[in-house]
Amino acid sequence: MGFKKLLASLGAGGASVETVLTEINVVPGGVVQGEVRIQGGSVNQQIEALSVGLQARVEVEGNDQEYKQDISFTKQRLGGAFELQAGAVHAVQFGLEIPWETPITHFGGQHLRGMNIGVTTELEIARAVDSGDLDPIQVHPLPAQQAILDAFAQLGFRFKNADMERGHIRGTRQKLPFYQEIEFLPPQQYHGLNQVELSFVADDREMDVILEMDKKPGLFSEGSDTFRSFKVGLHDFQGTDWSAYLNQWLSEVGGKRNWF
Repeated sequence: MGFKKLLASLGAGGASVETVLTEINVVPGGVVQGEVRIQGGSVNQQIEALSVGLQARVEVEGNDQEYKQDISFTKQRLGGAFELQAGAVHAVQFGLEIPWETPITHFGGQHLRGMNIGVTTELEIARAVDSGDLDPIQVHPLPAQQAILDAFAQLGFRFKNADMERGHIRGTRQKLPFYQEIEFLPPQQYHGLNQVELSFVADDREMDVILEMDKKPGLFSEGSDTFRSFKVGLHDFQGTDWSAYLNQWLSEVGGKRNWF
């Protein structure tokens, strides 16, 4: 191996990669389109593989500590091996499917704090792997998800925070190794309530909606959680008054437990 080729395999004078997304606004079940451009370096190089995927920054709990971890949750290979000539430009267009379970990052015109999802590009050269930068995407809710989110807003709930946690929600159709929780602060009418956490787990037909009601701790009592899970069709959700549905559940649970 000549000196220039050795430097190229180590990254000096080697190929560079840039990914350009056609549209960063997507929905679960949709497709993000773009183009990967590989710029040849100072010597010819053998490209072993090129792929794009999705990555999320997820919260992990373990050994009495919490930390963030980048998790790749889908990957698509773009073509086979080829030789990239020095100074040449190789461009590959792609359409990467967004899994139905992908957490939403935007709604109500705002970015949800803590949500980091993007497209990653991976270039394999001579047994070395070079991962490109993360190109963020904006994942907006499906109409059925928007209906549930709108119902919370109509009841006076305010968005507090969102996070992605590694693990599985029991009894749901979840396939990804992590899930999203969207936290809401209640209005005054639910004065005994600390917050409500909302999770969506969707496929191409319907979604599981998981709610966790968190009671405020009292002077002589600890806080407590109550769960509810129900299914919503992605195409037949319009026939339900979701704000009335949520208010009835909150009132029934809170009334039985003398929360409010």
